[in-house]
Amino acid sequence: MPDAPSCRVSSQRFLPALRLVAVALCATAFLLPAAQATKKAPAGKKTEVASESKKRGTASKRSVKGEQADKVVSGGRNVVASIRKRGGKTVVAVQRRSVVRVPEVAARQSFGQLAGLHGTEDALDLKSSVALVIDQDTREVLFSKNDSVVLPIASLTKLMTGLLISEAHLPSDELITITQDDVDTEKGSRSRLTVGSTLPRGELLHLALMSSENRAAHALGRTYPGGLATFVSVMNAKAKMLGMKDTRYVEPTGLSSRNQSSAQDLALLVNAAYADATVRQLSTSPEYQVEVGNRVLQYNTTNRLVKSPDWDIGLQKTGYISEAGQCLVMQARIAGRKLIMVFLDSAGKLGRIADAERVRRWVEANHHMINPAAATRQPSIAAAHVAS
Repeated sequence: MPDAPSCRVSSQRFLPALRLVAVALCATAFLLPAAQATKKAPAGKKTEVASESKKRGTASKRSVKGEQADKVVSGGRNVVASIRKRGGKTVVAVQRRSVVRVPEVAARQSFGQLAGLHGTEDALDLKSSVALVIDQDTREVLFSKNDSVVLPIASLTKLMTGLLISEAHLPSDELITITQDDVDTEKGSRSRLTVGSTLPRGELLHLALMSSENRAAHALGRTYPGGLATFVSVMNAKAKMLGMKDTRYVEPTGLSSRNQSSAQDLALLVNAAYADATVRQLSTSPEYQVEVGNRVLQYNTTNRLVKSPDWDIGLQKTGYISEAGQCLVMQARIAGRKLIMVFLDSAGKLGRIADAERVRRWVEANHHMINPAAATRQPSIAAAHVAS
């Protein structure tokens, strides 16, 4: 038998090697008494296999012709020794096991889910925990579900941001540069508008309303006369003026869950924003390109219904953060009626779109028979606000 080649073992590898040898020695010592007992046993006797093991299907661990069942001995962290008796000899196999730890990520529940609002049943089986449908001309409530509940509204906030920027009549061609202040530290969301990007105010407004660009919306509020704090104050003052009694804004993007409102209040905002031609046009734009330095960036609407031939949408805005769920507000013409629709805290990425489709089909099928008084279970507070 040739001699084993000699080699040097570094101090870093010496301890693991000793540990493996120690495991093997411990395993051998563990089986030594059993081996001695077997030798002293009368000839002809064989180890019996428990009937329970046979029932459990552990045939691979039987003692056949002196072969003893497998045993596993732990030798420390991720080190195990497998031991088997064969022909009176003890065979020890030592190995390391790699451990892959998968972190448990619990889905974060929305405020509506935490409040149990998704347990509310409705005739249309909507995925949104809050819904409101109003005839914009007659002020009739056609459908409502938890419409007075106050919840986070995510990027629906940008509808108020866009309305105020449009009403301020600030120069649309004035160049605004994205700064570090516009970077999202609330949710860590990404943006293709890198720090240092410069665009006209009008293009930032377009991106904020159409594709819900967070840095664009924040830059619009930051550069408002008086600064960001003044802009937020104006947002809340406008809400109060519109009769939005349950609404509060703390910043212009919707990334904060402290931006909250109700479906009734949002119906008022949609009605007011629809009266602004700029907001109507930009919010329903299907796509838009902007030049940033030597790059051309393509942006698209966040609402796929804008491009659908089945829809005639006059104004829209989407929103999402985990606390708010999927949100959508729209003004649309359905079956000859101008409707305001609000969907909050919808479950699933496409839940809000599916809910809008359900409402459209329901109105189209029943527009001659819809009795507003029967479609809602409570007085039309929102309708009264819209009338004001």
